Amino acid sequence: MLYKNLNIQNLAQILIFVTFLGLVGWTICDRFGRTQLQVKSREDWLLDAIGLTIQGMLIPLLQATLVYWLYNNLLPNQQGYLKLSPILSFIISFVLIDYLYYWNHRLLHSKWFWQAHQVHHTVTQMDVLGTSRNTLWTSLLIVYLWIHTLFVYLLADPAGYLVGVSLTSALDLWRHSRLLVSKNHWLYQFLFPCLILPQDHAWHHCNEVFNCNYGANLKIWDKLHGTYYESQEPPSAIGISMSLSFTQKLLFPFS
Repeated sequence: MLYKNLNIQNLAQILIFVTFLGLVGWTICDRFGRTQLQVKSREDWLLDAIGLTIQGMLIPLLQATLVYWLYNNLLPNQQGYLKLSPILSFIISFVLIDYLYYWNHRLLHSKWFWQAHQVHHTVTQMDVLGTSRNTLWTSLLIVYLWIHTLFVYLLADPAGYLVGVSLTSALDLWRHSRLLVSKNHWLYQFLFPCLILPQDHAWHHCNEVFNCNYGANLKIWDKLHGTYYESQEPPSAIGISMSLSFTQKLLFPFS
């Protein structure tokens, strides 16, 4: 069962990697996106590369080994206990876990955790490479690390759940990019009412409007809790300034 789950997880990682390569390719082909890459500082390149390495390699490795081993020892008789249909497993992953992340994200913006999370908000242009910019340890505070492995461990067939994980990760990459769907396009009319789009998430990163658009996949959570800000256009500027060294941005506040 462990090897089967690892194979499914590997397939999910491949799908995410293909999405990442596609968005990077689009950024390079887009004149404005290419200009933004050219003016990125060496420090920003390093921060983004380290973040992507942690999120794309270290976190999946931890999920497949240490965290999985932890659940195997804490819940030795529960492996494969949940026998749910792939559709229900997908809904748990894409909808219910999305709601958990909404509150997880709001917690990261609270006075207790903002000092660590603020590094992510130093991105000054929506850029797929900056999707995972964080301190080295911030990923440990994100619910995905713990909850995804738990469900992969508990589900008899985690395939549907992992499809939801892959789609969520792909949307996260897109949400941090500048690949905007024209508001006159039918796809925009179809996606805008329900999904958090790049322009929605750009407002979360801007300095003009605060405490808005915390959701990952679905807008319903922000609308339900009064934190949704609607605009069909992205803000004029995003990002915050931090007078921290490169090392401090990686280790803050432990530096």
